[in-house]
Amino acid sequence: MYDVLIIGAGPAGASAGIFMARAKKKVLILDNDKSGTKKAWAANHYAVMGITGYDVFETGKRQAEKYGAEVKLAEVSAVERSESGFRVTACAEVYESAAVILATGAAKGLARQMGLQMKPGKEEGGPEVIAVDEEGRTSMKGVWAAGICTGQSMHISITSGDGARVAINLLSEWNGRQYVDHDMMC
Repeated sequence: MYDVLIIGAGPAGASAGIFMARAKKKVLILDNDKSGTKKAWAANHYAVMGITGYDVFETGKRQAEKYGAEVKLAEVSAVERSESGFRVTACAEVYESAAVILATGAAKGLARQMGLQMKPGKEEGGPEVIAVDEEGRTSMKGVWAAGICTGQSMHISITSGDGARVAINLLSEWNGRQYVDHDMMC
């Protein structure tokens, strides 16, 4: 049984995984290896002179693993409610989790299959996105969402920040107070 299962290991998913794992939560990140981030070149981020999207993607996964998250390559086919939270099916394996964070990038088929509320995207005539509240909660209790699938900009710095924001909000809800994660050098 996992505390949180994150679907997607791009910037939003890996960032959420880093924060959840640093908080000593049992985290599983499932990724289908279809991230558009891998094709990017990022030279417009604060304190980064330039990095390939592939390196961003792989470094994010390694950081999450460093703090204890498990990362597996798997295509999620179903998310269903269970007595303890959620049952997630991926490549004939079934995982149990108290909460789910969707960080599926441009893919929203799973959210639709789950019956999550959708809303029009920001661009007129553009694709619909997962409707979330200001904290990142979806219309299904226990399911949160972050990044591009919620209408956030596809810029890596924004989607990674959104994943962190959602993880911090979920941790704050679980703790009953604002969660803070800062390292100090002195």
